[in-house]
Amino acid sequence: MRTLRVALAQMNSVVGDLNGNVQRILQFIDQARAVGADVVAFPEMAVTGYPAEDLLFRTAFLHDNVEAVYQAVDETHGLAAVIGYAHPLGGRVYNAAAIGAQGRLAGLYRKHRLPTYGVFDEDRYFHSGGSFPVFRIGGVRVGVNICEDIWFADGPTARQCSAGAEVIINISASPYHMDKQREREDIVRSAAIDNGVHVAYVNAVGGQDELVFDGASLVFDPCGNLIARAREFEEDLLVVDLHLPNERPLPPIDFQDSTASSVIHVSGAYNGDRPPLDETTIAPVLKGSSEVYSALVVGTRDYVRKNGFSKVLVGLSGGIDSALTACVGADALGPENVKVVAMPSRFSSEGSLLDAAALADNLGLEMLTIPIEDGHQAMLNMLSPAFRGTQDGVAEENLQARLRGNLLMALSNKFGWLVLITGNKSEMAMGYATLYGDMAGGFAVLKDVPKTLVYELCRWRNENGSPTNVIPREIIEKPPSAELRPDQKDEDSLPPYDVLDGVLQAYVEEDKSYADIVSLGYDPETVRQVMSAVDRNEYKRRQSPPGVKITGKAFGKDRRLPIVNGYRQF
Repeated sequence: MRTLRVALAQMNSVVGDLNGNVQRILQFIDQARAVGADVVAFPEMAVTGYPAEDLLFRTAFLHDNVEAVYQAVDETHGLAAVIGYAHPLGGRVYNAAAIGAQGRLAGLYRKHRLPTYGVFDEDRYFHSGGSFPVFRIGGVRVGVNICEDIWFADGPTARQCSAGAEVIINISASPYHMDKQREREDIVRSAAIDNGVHVAYVNAVGGQDELVFDGASLVFDPCGNLIARAREFEEDLLVVDLHLPNERPLPPIDFQDSTASSVIHVSGAYNGDRPPLDETTIAPVLKGSSEVYSALVVGTRDYVRKNGFSKVLVGLSGGIDSALTACVGADALGPENVKVVAMPSRFSSEGSLLDAAALADNLGLEMLTIPIEDGHQAMLNMLSPAFRGTQDGVAEENLQARLRGNLLMALSNKFGWLVLITGNKSEMAMGYATLYGDMAGGFAVLKDVPKTLVYELCRWRNENGSPTNVIPREIIEKPPSAELRPDQKDEDSLPPYDVLDGVLQAYVEEDKSYADIVSLGYDPETVRQVMSAVDRNEYKRRQSPPGVKITGKAFGKDRRLPIVNGYRQF
């Protein structure tokens, strides 16, 4: 039997921070070398961060990224490394993996399958590779490929195995959404079984703009057994010994196939003693609310810190959305880095003020109170001549939200705190939010979280967080209200949230037609109301801050509809 010791470096890159990313790569190389790894593999585009987007159009960036990957390759003494980067060649750019060993670049692989759907735009930046190289690493024939390449049964994995690969290493930057890990495990397991090889899959981790990468890197044996899994939502170095039978003879090369490749030698079998591994780690996977909450925490933490902020500000209303946003902020950054402000108006209930204060106290947050009555009345007085002869309505209500937005941004400007807005996906879908008011801020923590899921997450946080029971029961149980007019309730303007979220799931995430949604049993008038509001408010959502993607189709990069859109189904 032969043994290949593989280390998967589940790394949190920062897009564009070439020097910082390389330094982190070098730290992982040192750790992998210390445990006697034959090869250490890093995520897709680890040097540049993923997605690097239009940075890839900049010649200087491409040049510096190549210099950075050579800096990492220079340190590959005593092991091989598979490092994701952008490879410019002949006026084209490739999503590539550098294979380094003994301080030299031994070879490279260029990604074939370039996803252009959902959040992906790889055809905009990259050209597809044209060969399927196999590398002899640690005395074992290894096929290296990248992310989407392994999602197709007839893709590069099959080609490399037909050329003699005994192990596949797939480097990936696969963003999170609910149930994505199950999909990945099914794909990687199938690749291992179909090709009769070990498959080691390393994923990125951490937040980048709207995206969160959840890690959970995997290793499957040729029978489809999961033999190792890294932690979710954390950096990790997963090390596993792959035990292989004596080397099989290579299949004959088809010289008529222009993509066929001989095996490229990278490194021989490990020579010397190395420490035995502890029992192979199969980290548990999170499920349900625990998984979603972790994604929100990681996405918020990385967006704040990677953008150079240390503290955040939340407008605390005493409602459930601001309560959950404050909890996520405190868990992501520490309560000492979260400031909250209550901004009561003439319509704010005493219960909401008490609930906001109790939540802040439970979380250990510093709370400011800035009443808005004087400013509200001043604005009404200023507008009185222009509004003369009209009935009070939404314009007067929204003055309060916009005044609060001004106060939040004033505090942000003064103290350098990033404002976290508190609106959820259901509200954003329906336009039940105020431009330049409660939509004013830097990051929308709950932008992709439907209202019904907000309630689930609050209950989960009370039962599982540290400390527990921080969200007062009254916040969870009282009817939701914007409190912009007397006795206001959300259901005065919106369908009940359990109905609304079902229609939104069908229309926004599943692209179902009016007829399809009505056939599911929803009231036709409700469906018309929801679809009309979603279409009408695209212009609002286009002006909202980014937020963490947790569903299969989030507002933003996932869902790109024209603002000017005359198509209607009824």
